[in-house]
Amino acid sequence: MAILETTLTTQAPGTDRTPADDRSLATARRDELAAFLRNRRERLTPDDVGIVTSGRRRTPGLRREEVAQLAGVGVTWYTWLEPGRDIAPSPQVLDAIVRTLRLDSHERTHVFRLSEVVDPSHVDGCHALPDSIQPLLDQLEPYPALVVNGRYDVLAFNRTYAALMAPMAELPPEDRNVLRLMFTNPEVRSRMVDWELAAGFLVATFRASMAKHLGEPAWKCFLSRMLELPEFAEVWERHEIRPIQRMSKRIFSPSVGLLHMETTSLWLAESVGIRMVTYTPTDDETRARLDDLYAEVR
Repeated sequence: MAILETTLTTQAPGTDRTPADDRSLATARRDELAAFLRNRRERLTPDDVGIVTSGRRRTPGLRREEVAQLAGVGVTWYTWLEPGRDIAPSPQVLDAIVRTLRLDSHERTHVFRLSEVVDPSHVDGCHALPDSIQPLLDQLEPYPALVVNGRYDVLAFNRTYAALMAPMAELPPEDRNVLRLMFTNPEVRSRMVDWELAAGFLVATFRASMAKHLGEPAWKCFLSRMLELPEFAEVWERHEIRPIQRMSKRIFSPSVGLLHMETTSLWLAESVGIRMVTYTPTDDETRARLDDLYAEVR
């Protein structure tokens, strides 16, 4: 439990921010919102929204004026919002833009969070779970399990997870990060049969989480380090966001072979993104192979 309590303390935002820090955070939020809206606007075509066009268009996707017209907002106002001007949109205006751009519920949350506007339709469905962390992880064996925060720092893990993915105990704490290992560790990468899909999911969920932490030095520093990796930077520029959800994974273990599993996340401290991730087998053969893997490490 000491691991979790320490993390909760160190991850909490500071209370001594200066006005300059607040302005910097507000600018970062507006810039992220602007880039996200532009990305989503350029993905829609006139045909998608029933606009009849003739001839070639210079602008990919919809024009800003078309989004404004479809959303029922002023053209000037929207052209200020997308470049990141300091304006205060109402929940009604954001709702109209979200609907026009055909964003899903998770993208909608992302837009409202970056705008620092309360979404009247939002319902928080996350719940905290009991305290016993490491003993619970150990009791889950032979199923692999770990605890991560929103930045994918590994806070706790059981032996089966370490045997399956990476020798976590041998890594210094600052290097125990699932996202970074996925892009920098050849061994971890080689074990993920569907690496591109898994890596894309991690980046998209990390981006959604970062909307809550844009002004925090630890998050900014981590993102800067990740953006030095060309493959990560390429995926980051897609502006994809994804919710935390169950995922099917195929992982190859050199010692026991191919494993078919499903990941499930259980929230421990939703306010700072801390959750337990469990890997459960989806077939009897995988279950037997997990028994063999656990026998190697217990």
